[in-house]
Amino acid sequence: MIDLEPFWLTLKLAVVTTAILFFIAVPLANWLSQKKRKLKAIAEVFVSMPLVLPPSVIGFYLLLAFSPSQGFGKFLEDHFDVRLVFSFPGLVIASVIYSLPFMVHPIQSGFAALPDTLREASYSLGKSKWQTLVKVLLPNIKSSLLSAIVLTFAHTIGEFGVVLMIGGNIPGETKVASIAIFDEVESMNYDSAGTYAFILFAATFMILLTVYLINHRLDRIKAL
Repeated sequence: MIDLEPFWLTLKLAVVTTAILFFIAVPLANWLSQKKRKLKAIAEVFVSMPLVLPPSVIGFYLLLAFSPSQGFGKFLEDHFDVRLVFSFPGLVIASVIYSLPFMVHPIQSGFAALPDTLREASYSLGKSKWQTLVKVLLPNIKSSLLSAIVLTFAHTIGEFGVVLMIGGNIPGETKVASIAIFDEVESMNYDSAGTYAFILFAATFMILLTVYLINHRLDRIKAL
């Protein structure tokens, strides 16, 4: 009998992570898409590092940062009674950091593809930077927004190394679907592991297929 709890926890983690990253990534991507910005190169490097760093490296540094015996983790536990290691909030923070480039890069590309005259015209009509972002720029990059949301959601579903190091394997708290697969393989329960893996494979396939179909439709509408 397959335990569905890891799937619900995975879905919860993916939804929360995607929602948080959306509100972080939109202003950040807008800032990065503009040409003349100080420290832009450094910011882009930090955003892109999770793409090239092994998950174990990110997980190790986050484990040190969240540890209740030192630094930031000790401060949180001493002053707010909050422990991030082996907890769902810790998983969320780790996932936000690890999935950041998957949300930022598509949105940044969408903003960069817009003509500068669109932004300038909005300013000339008395719109503030925030109004221009929300009412003018975002409606013109719907395809990029959709791609960013879906890629981030799908990537979070498939996370393993980072969530294992930060969350461990606590049923109902940090045992997501990828960890459940690892557990079943370690126990040599290959049938159960195969079922977990197939469900994740099918879910990810359908998510990506949906976004490609929607983007194709949006492109056709633009071409009309």
